[in-house]
Amino acid sequence: MSAISNEQIFDYVIVGAGSGGCVMASRLSEDPDVRVCLLEAGKKDDNVLIHAPAGIAAMVPTRINNWAFKTVPQPGLNGRCGYQPRGKSLGGSSSLNAMMYARGHRWDYDHWQSLGNPGWSYQDVLPYFIRAEHNERIRDEYHGQNGPLNVADLQSPSRLNQAFIQAAEENGIPFNPDVNGAEQFGVMTTQVTQKNGERCSVAKAYLTPNLHRPNLTVITQALTHKILFENGQGQGASSRQSSCHKPRAVGVEFSQQGKTQQIRARREVILSAGAFGSPQILTLSGVGPISELRKLGIAPVAEVPGVGENLQDHIDLIHTYRAKSDGDTFGVSLQCGTSVAKAIPQWKSKRQGRITSNFAEGIGFIKSDPNLTVPDLELVFVIGIVDDHNRKLHLGHGFSCHVTLLRPKSRGRVTLASIRPQDDPLIDPAFFSEQEDLDVMVKAWHLQKNLMESPAFDAYRGKALYPVDANDKAAVIEDIRNRADTQYHPVGTCKMGPDTDPTAVVDSQLRVRGVTHLRVVDASIMPTLIGANTNAPTVMIAEKAANMIRNGSTAVQASASEALA
Repeated sequence: MSAISNEQIFDYVIVGAGSGGCVMASRLSEDPDVRVCLLEAGKKDDNVLIHAPAGIAAMVPTRINNWAFKTVPQPGLNGRCGYQPRGKSLGGSSSLNAMMYARGHRWDYDHWQSLGNPGWSYQDVLPYFIRAEHNERIRDEYHGQNGPLNVADLQSPSRLNQAFIQAAEENGIPFNPDVNGAEQFGVMTTQVTQKNGERCSVAKAYLTPNLHRPNLTVITQALTHKILFENGQGQGASSRQSSCHKPRAVGVEFSQQGKTQQIRARREVILSAGAFGSPQILTLSGVGPISELRKLGIAPVAEVPGVGENLQDHIDLIHTYRAKSDGDTFGVSLQCGTSVAKAIPQWKSKRQGRITSNFAEGIGFIKSDPNLTVPDLELVFVIGIVDDHNRKLHLGHGFSCHVTLLRPKSRGRVTLASIRPQDDPLIDPAFFSEQEDLDVMVKAWHLQKNLMESPAFDAYRGKALYPVDANDKAAVIEDIRNRADTQYHPVGTCKMGPDTDPTAVVDSQLRVRGVTHLRVVDASIMPTLIGANTNAPTVMIAEKAANMIRNGSTAVQASASEALA
């Protein structure tokens, strides 16, 4: 390895240009005296499928801008391997997702604080949601109008959304004009992270406008191998020893086009590689469970037992029905091709029309038991046939509805398959390893079926794609085990927690235990899974982390005025 030049020395090195990394790169490089380097394993976000919202239908089931991970066989899914699409380009999964803007329930963040994470209550994090957002329609104390992330109503929503809302009301679920406001319970037409008919990924919002900054360097197709440490390399330092004796993160080793390189960080290395990538890189770097490190022949740097543990993900099931006509849905026919293809010219010329759809046009938060105080299920209404992440295609038109278990009790883990950084990690969400999750999902199955077979859909609904006798409990359970899978929200593998929690990987300022000058800033730090989609909360986490770093203090709480400054 050749000597490192001045061009390879930065103040901050950020690994991963997903939702967390893009925010960090943007906010930290606002200071012209700070040099920032952002590393991304994927390519630039210049594929039209990223920017055309309906392009999601082509990316999710394929390897286009997608790591397309698989889980290990899941006993709870009748031995199936689950599918885990994750973004592989600038913007990470925000360049691949369904663009649904959802924050979670205030209870989720108050719960984080109750677990020993001061500064993470709902009132503490709300200013960072507001700071990130530019909401085109909603103007109140819960939303922002000056943030980089554009949040809009759908340009051309399907008429079926009204049927979805009416069906919910027929089942005692109210219309809620803002599930991110004062009350989460209810259904609405989804607000989306779009601007002028295009996807507004976190890269598009935070990174692209600032690429001209001379103090910001972005390196794509750069696969991180490990974090570099000084002072204690190989000693297996305890995560509880004093900071003066802990190994210090000083840089990153990565490869690009077959060439291995190193870059250095004067101040901090920030790991934003996601719930799968961050624990993988930490373990490859010698930070993790000692038994795991020794089994793989990795020299221990710091013993942090929680790395890769505490994996949580939203388990999800879809009910799909054929449509009686094709006017309000997406689909495929032998005569006319796809309704998407027919709409392309309008989008190309005016950025309008059906290509602006995110498919998942309806959203709702409901309760499996009316006595619950907080919704524990999410509904996502889709104006098309969805089967096995769109990997199983069907001729004809239809519509679908996801039902998602928001706070599963099951806990899994992420471990290394090998010491080769290019090898996918072993992902085990342990779906339905806790019986309570399956019990709630059975209730959710019935609630979802009742909604989809409500009178509001009578004019549109044809035959069910997978008919099951609702009175046969064994058949319902078998249907769940045969078809349920992720709703794409893995979190928790670098858990935030207090010193008294032996499984915590980072503290409330997101600093990795056992070492210094290293933080994790992505969804992996969530101690528990929030009750909603995870993209907007990840942006919030990064906004808060950037503020912590810029303030350069040990304070863990920020007032609204500080956050909005």
